[in-house]
Amino acid sequence: MQLHRGRLIDHIQLVVADLPAAKRFYAAVLGVLGIPRGGEADDHVWYDELFISTAESKAALGQLTGRVHLAFQAPDRATVDRFHTAGLAAGGRDYGAPGERPYHPGYYGAFLLDPEGNNIEAVYHGPAKFSARSVVVEF
Repeated sequence: MQLHRGRLIDHIQLVVADLPAAKRFYAAVLGVLGIPRGGEADDHVWYDELFISTAESKAALGQLTGRVHLAFQAPDRATVDRFHTAGLAAGGRDYGAPGERPYHPGYYGAFLLDPEGNNIEAVYHGPAKFSARSVVVEF
């Protein structure tokens, strides 16, 4: 078994009321970003660090999550644009069209509201060199 993890966040769980809508939305936007689905069952789906489940799943304890902001890294501006287009086509709502933001020079992002109202962003920080695409954990 192999998992990919980041350095700061091990995993995030969103507990949603409409799992089929969440599956369509995240398959579309994460597909654009090159993040494959890790697995799924009737009550959940997961992509690398992101776990999305129903309130009835064992891990959810019967509670929906509140509004969350998640920002995904994109390798370039064109991918941010495709993320926004794919998310709109898959049931997301516009929350900020692709464009430069004032957070720092080179910050290019797009914002969507997912079917549950979470603020989902793709961001390209400008030219940078990464030491690794992800941390690989093997069992």
